[in-house]
Amino acid sequence: MSDGRLPVRRRWIGWTVGILLTLLLIAVGWVTVRGIGAVNDLQQVAKGASQLKASIATGDLDGARPIARSIAHNAESAHALTSDPVWHAFGALPWIGPNFSAVSDIAEIADDVSNDALTPLLDVAADFDLASLGFAGGTIDLAPFAEIAGPLGAADTALGTAESKGRRIDADATLPPLADAIRTMRSSVDEAATVVGSLHGAAVLLPTMLGGEGPRNYVLAMQNNAELRSSGGIIGSIALLHAEGGNISLQTQASTRDFPPLETGLPLSDSTIALFEDRPGRYLQNLTSIPDFREAGAAIAARWEGRFGGTVDGVIAVDAVVAKHLIAATGDLTFGPFTATSENITDILLSEIYAAVPDPAVQDEIFAQAAGALFGAALSRAEPRALLGALSDSAAEGRIRIWSAHEPEETVLAASALGGTIPDNTSDTTSVGVLMNDTTGGKMDYYTRAAISTSVGTCQGTPTTQVRVTWTNTAPADAATTLPAYVTADGFYGVPAGTVRTLIAVYGPEGSTPSHIDRDGAEEGVQTAMIGDRSAVQHEVSLAPGESTTITIEFQGTGAGERLTEVLHTPLIDTPVTSRSPLRCAS
Repeated sequence: MSDGRLPVRRRWIGWTVGILLTLLLIAVGWVTVRGIGAVNDLQQVAKGASQLKASIATGDLDGARPIARSIAHNAESAHALTSDPVWHAFGALPWIGPNFSAVSDIAEIADDVSNDALTPLLDVAADFDLASLGFAGGTIDLAPFAEIAGPLGAADTALGTAESKGRRIDADATLPPLADAIRTMRSSVDEAATVVGSLHGAAVLLPTMLGGEGPRNYVLAMQNNAELRSSGGIIGSIALLHAEGGNISLQTQASTRDFPPLETGLPLSDSTIALFEDRPGRYLQNLTSIPDFREAGAAIAARWEGRFGGTVDGVIAVDAVVAKHLIAATGDLTFGPFTATSENITDILLSEIYAAVPDPAVQDEIFAQAAGALFGAALSRAEPRALLGALSDSAAEGRIRIWSAHEPEETVLAASALGGTIPDNTSDTTSVGVLMNDTTGGKMDYYTRAAISTSVGTCQGTPTTQVRVTWTNTAPADAATTLPAYVTADGFYGVPAGTVRTLIAVYGPEGSTPSHIDRDGAEEGVQTAMIGDRSAVQHEVSLAPGESTTITIEFQGTGAGERLTEVLHTPLIDTPVTSRSPLRCAS
C-alpha cells in the first residue's frame, strides 16, 4: 500500500521545477524593475538631448554644461541597469530577446556618446566661436581650427563608433514602439556624426587647404543632374578658385565649350574604359562618369591645366542640388531673368532655363552668373552655422566631392564621404552601389526617379546579397512635342524624343560575384567590369514617358549575405527611395 508520499525521484523533479519557476519569476521581476528604470533614464536622455541642442544653438554654454552632466548621469544609469548577466540572458531568448538586446545597446550608445563626445564638444564650444566659425569679412580665421582638431577628433571617433553600433541593432526584430525609438536614435546620431565629422575634417584640412601655408588654386566643377553622370551630373560649368590666408576668391569662369574634345584622350583605369570606353578621357563633360573621384579629380585638374596652364591644387565637384541647400542659408538671389529661392532654384537650373532661354551660349552665361552670385552670397552674407548646415547636408547626400593634389590631404579626404571613393568592407558593414549615366544626350533626367532595395540572406546554401533597382521616366506623355529640343535631344543621338536612355551599373560587395541577373524577370545582354575588387553589371535602359523597369542582381561570395549593407548611389535630383526587404531568391 502507498503511504501517500511521492516517490523520491518525483519529489526531486517537483522541487527542481518549483525552484526554476521561482528563479524565473525573480528574474522577470528583476528585469522588469530594471527595465522600467532604464526606459525612464533613456527618456530623460532624449529630453536632455533636445535641451542641449537648443542651448548650444543659442550659444548658452553655461546652461549647456549642467544639461550635459544630467545626460551623462542618466545614460550611465541606463547602461548599468541593462548590462548585468540577467538582462543579457533575457537578450538571448527567441522572439522577445532582441528587444532586451536593443534597449541594452541603446543605453550603451547613449553612455558612450555622453562620455566620449559631449565633453570634447563642449570644450570646443568654449574655445571656439561657433556663431562665426572663423568667418570675418569674407575671410576665415584659420588659427583656431588647428586648436580644436584634437577634441573634435575624439568626438568624431566616438560618434562614428556609435553610428556603427546603432546600425547593428536589428530594429525590424523589435516591437514597433522600440523600433521607432531605434530609428530616431540612429537619425540623431547620424546627424551629429555628419556635423561633427565635417567640423573635424575642416579643422584638419582648412589651415593648409585655404592657403594658410601658401596660396592654393582649386577647380570648381558644377554638375548638372538633369544629365546624369556617376558622381551627380554632366559638368556644365567650371571655375577656378584662389585661396590665400583664409581668403577665397573666384578667379576664372569657363564653360565646357572652352574644352573641345581631345583627339587622344587622357589615360583611364581599366574599369572606367570597360564601362564607358574612352569617352571620359576625351570629353570634359564625361569625366564625372568615373566612379572613383580620385581618378576623376586628377583628370579634371589635368584638363584645366592643359587649357589654362598654372598648377591646380585640388578639385571640388558639386551638383545643382547643393544650390538649394546653400540658398536656404544665403537668402534669395537674382541672376539673368530669374529670382531664385530655395524652393525654385533646382527647377530653374535644371528645367526652366531651357524653356526660357533657348540659346545654349546664353544659358552658359546665366549659369555663370548664378554660380558667381551664390558663391559671393555664401561668403559674404550667409550666417556661418546655417552655411555649415547647408554644406553638411550636401555632403551627407553625396553632392560634394573633393580631391587634393597634396597626398596627405588626399589621404584624409579619401577616407571620408567627401573623397568620393568606394569604401572597403569592414567587419560590420559592406556596401553596394548603383551608378546612373545618361546617354540620351539631353536633359531628360529631370524627370527620372529611382527606388533601390537590398535583401540579404542565403540562396542554395550560399550567402547572398540581392540588389533591386527600379528606374522610371515620369516625363509627360507628350514630352516629344512639349519639351524643348535641347531637353529631349530631339533624336540627335538615336533616342526618340521624350525617351530616356540610361546606363545603370550595379556593383556588389567587395569580393563577391554576380550569380543572377535579370531585368523585369528576363535575361538580357549586359556589360561587366571590375571596380577594384567589386564586380559591376551594367544595363543600357531606354524608357518612354511613363515607363518603368526593374533590374535585379544577386551577388554571392565574400562580403555577400551581410546584414549591414549600405547603399551608395549617384546623387539624383530627388533622392532615391532606399529600403531593405526580405530575401526572395531569384535564382
